[in-house]
Amino acid sequence: MRPLRALGAAALTLVVTLTAACGANDDASSDGKGEDGASITVQAANGTVTLPAVPKRIVSLSPTHTETLFAIGAGAQVVAVDEYSDHPANAPRTKLSGFKPNAEAIIGYKPDLVVLSDDMDGIVKALEKVKVPVLLEPAAARFEDAYDEIMDLGAATGHAEQARRLVDDMRRRIQQTVDAAKKAAPPGGEPLTYYHELDEQLHTVTSKTFIGQVYGLFGLRNIADGAQPAAGAYPQLSREHLLKSDPDLVFLADTKCCGQNAAAVAKRPGWDGLDAVKRGNVVELDDSIASRWGPRLPELVKVIGDAVQKASAAR
Repeated sequence: MRPLRALGAAALTLVVTLTAACGANDDASSDGKGEDGASITVQAANGTVTLPAVPKRIVSLSPTHTETLFAIGAGAQVVAVDEYSDHPANAPRTKLSGFKPNAEAIIGYKPDLVVLSDDMDGIVKALEKVKVPVLLEPAAARFEDAYDEIMDLGAATGHAEQARRLVDDMRRRIQQTVDAAKKAAPPGGEPLTYYHELDEQLHTVTSKTFIGQVYGLFGLRNIADGAQPAAGAYPQLSREHLLKSDPDLVFLADTKCCGQNAAAVAKRPGWDGLDAVKRGNVVELDDSIASRWGPRLPELVKVIGDAVQKASAAR
């Protein structure tokens, strides 16, 4: 579960799953049935999934999808969620694992739908073998993937309209934040640079990742891009590279998992000379929100947008 000691469960969810993210396809669709008693068909990453009726006993093994199910009004249908589904607080958390799924334990909850973001240990086939419908919706690689998956869950649970309203609201809130940040930015200035920290060992993300695209909304330049091409989308930066790059903004996505904060990083060797530290532009993120692609995405965008406005105003 933790190949890197300092990676928290929430951050690792994103790191592990994004590398295989093809899930919410552009052609994902549903027939919109179910409310009149007809079957429901959803096109997911594991193919065409047909439900005989609106599910009444849903098991979610994905923290992101747990959030979505409750946000679209399907919370009452959820009977069990995995151990890392920490939001909302009233979600029925269990010891079920999405990283080491146990088919027998899942079946014990008598689900008529299981929602996953990873097909670990062949769990999809294991459940399908005993006729348990499974909806595999992997980590989003793009914003549209995230929205498509919300729509899929809405269609599958009988909450299509609520899902559509949620997506519309997410789009609106994100656009408002981006517009406000752009309006506040001084004309003709160089783009701000940033570093997004996954753990205190300086593991980070590049612009190719989903979270990298979130920062891209504001035209920020990632100091990790091209730093270690062989390391892929989640490189480990050297202290020398980070200090030399001197990012304008530092975003900490390891506050809960690893106890990092602005005061702690200021004590690291050489960090007191970083512009972000001196100007108070070290931003403490909520690990869970920063590692998921669901309903709270606008909250993450807002925190980043506010930080961008502050840094821009100080230029």
